[in-house]
Amino acid sequence: QLQLVESGGGLVQPGGSLRLSCAASGFTYYKIGWFRQAPGKEREAVSCISSSGSITNYADSVKGRFTISRDNAKNTVYLQMNSLKPEDTAVYYCAASRIGGLCVISNYNYWGQGTQVTVSS
Repeated sequence: QLQLVESGGGLVQPGGSLRLSCAASGFTYYKIGWFRQAPGKEREAVSCISSSGSITNYADSVKGRFTISRDNAKNTVYLQMNSLKPEDTAVYYCAASRIGGLCVISNYNYWGQGTQVTVSS
């Protein structure tokens, strides 16, 4: 059973930065995705990365501001979030999958507990 643990969330002012981390043992062969869910909204894909790290995908709303990366030696995937906006406020989840399209949420069957990101002045 793959267990994912997110960290790095918090309160930040608009324009600020945060780096989220997703740690798990044994996820070298899994693609990893970051997803978020704001109150009253459906969970959406933010960014995903292939098992090797060679392929990445970003939601249009975060392109140019967020960067996903992974360090398989440390069993960790990162989401660097810059130029944060109030609309980025949500619970952020990392998830793992070995099947299907890179950022198709229904393909992800292992999920972390989530970390809250709040962007507010």
